[in-house]
Amino acid sequence: MNIEQLLKKNNIKVTTARVTLLKFLEAASKPVCYEEIKGYISMDKATFYRNMITFEEAGILNAFESNSKMRYFELGQTPHAHFVCTACNSVECIESIEVQLAGYEIGTIVIHGRCRSCVETKV
Repeated sequence: MNIEQLLKKNNIKVTTARVTLLKFLEAASKPVCYEEIKGYISMDKATFYRNMITFEEAGILNAFESNSKMRYFELGQTPHAHFVCTACNSVECIESIEVQLAGYEIGTIVIHGRCRSCVETKV
C-alpha cells in the first residue's frame, strides 16, 4: 500500500509523523494501542490521538476500546470481530465470525471473555 497516496486520496496532509504511524499499523499483525506504539514514534500523546481520529474519520483505520479502556487501532476498512481477554487483556482479530441483524449494518464487534491460553492455565 502506498501510504502517501492513501493520505492524498483522503485529503489528509502528508507528514512524516502520519506516514510513520500508518507504516507501523501496516506492519502490525494485530490491533495496537498507544502504549505499544509510543516507543517507535516521536510524537506526544495528544498529537497521536488527533492523527488517529483523523484517520478513523477518513475510514483509513478501525478503532475500538478494550476492557482496560485502552483504544486499539488497525488499518483497514473491513469491519470484523475482535476478542479481548478479560484475564490477560490480550487482543486478537477474529476473521471467521458472521453476525447478521435484519435491518442493521454491523461495524466492528468486540467480544470479551478469556482467551485460550488463560482458559488452559485456568487464570
